[in-house]
Amino acid sequence: QVQLVESVGGLVHAGGSLRLSCAASGSIFSMNNMLWYRQAPGKQLELVAGISGGETNYAGSVRVRFTISREAAKNTVYLQMNSLKPEDTAVYYCYGIIGTMGRMSTYWGQGTQVTVSS
Repeated sequence: QVQLVESVGGLVHAGGSLRLSCAASGSIFSMNNMLWYRQAPGKQLELVAGISGGETNYAGSVRVRFTISREAAKNTVYLQMNSLKPEDTAVYYCYGIIGTMGRMSTYWGQGTQVTVSS
């Protein structure tokens, strides 16, 4: 059974940095399409960043500040967050289309709280 387990978020001050990780466990053949979403208080779920093959993309609000990366050997995707702002406060979720047991399936991480204080 595949699971996506996210690292603990935390409380950071504005301008600080934090790295989130999302590790996939189970019998995994491929995890080429991975995404990070977030949901801030009172707001809709927002796509933050994605990586597909070697191509990455970002929401305009986080471009330059955030970096998504993947370490295939560890079945782990990361979100490096720099120059954090209070408006980055949200629950962050990883999401992926993962190949396992000869088929493709989608999975969500459990979500992790990131709080940025001003």
